[in-house]
Amino acid sequence: MNISEDKFLVREHFRLKDFDPGDTSAFDGNESDAKEESKDINSKLDKLQEMMYAEHKRKLLIVLQAMDTGGKDGVIHRVFEGMNPSGVRVAHFREPSQNEMEHGFLWRAYAQIPASGEIVIFNRSHYEAVLVERVHKMVPEDVLKRRYKEICQFEKLLKEEGVTILKFFLHISSEEQKKRLRERLVDPTKEWKFSGSDLEERKMWHEYMKAYEHALRKTSEDDAPWYLIPSNHKWFRDLLVSQIIVKTLEAFDMKVPHLPRKLREAKFQ
Repeated sequence: MNISEDKFLVREHFRLKDFDPGDTSAFDGNESDAKEESKDINSKLDKLQEMMYAEHKRKLLIVLQAMDTGGKDGVIHRVFEGMNPSGVRVAHFREPSQNEMEHGFLWRAYAQIPASGEIVIFNRSHYEAVLVERVHKMVPEDVLKRRYKEICQFEKLLKEEGVTILKFFLHISSEEQKKRLRERLVDPTKEWKFSGSDLEERKMWHEYMKAYEHALRKTSEDDAPWYLIPSNHKWFRDLLVSQIIVKTLEAFDMKVPHLPRKLREAKFQ
């Protein structure tokens, strides 16, 4: 069942409250059907990624942003697990080092952009500079305004250099986050993920929602669109992200390169 991804595109008059993080759209909550479809889509995705790596012309950058427990790691694990590791790379954006801060907030992002034939996934990204730093008032308002413009210019430059950009905000509700944080405390295999800072950041939930709404609205461009992915249901989140990536790769109209005739007719001793 094809889901119209246009429904999840962030547009000019976007409001976060208009999007339900529990939406399961055309599947009406039918998880088993969605998981079956996910298998087919992921099989197609693996083949398209292999073709992209073999053709060695296209470049795809995928940006994942979410609140804590939103599912960035889950998407990376379930959507990309069957791909050729030679052509897929994950870049993690944690708290910037002193060296990174001295080079400017976009420097470390530019250093991680994909090469030809490569898919790079940003686990968090350059957007931390207009999200965390806005919520914690680490920079003045005039700096934030300038950064939105700089991000759009940066992503336009990447587009001109042949990079296709997909940006996903994995949208969960406050109640779903609470549930997932509690699960980390009761599951010995997940408790290592829990941090006291999670609770402190959670107190600023509304401030983060405002920051996300503003950032997504200011930086969703035709060349680098934001998709708001309802993520309370992990199975729907993974299916929707996979489908959008597959459609993007199909639009590349890729061809597997052929060997020169001399090599194809090589004789083995």
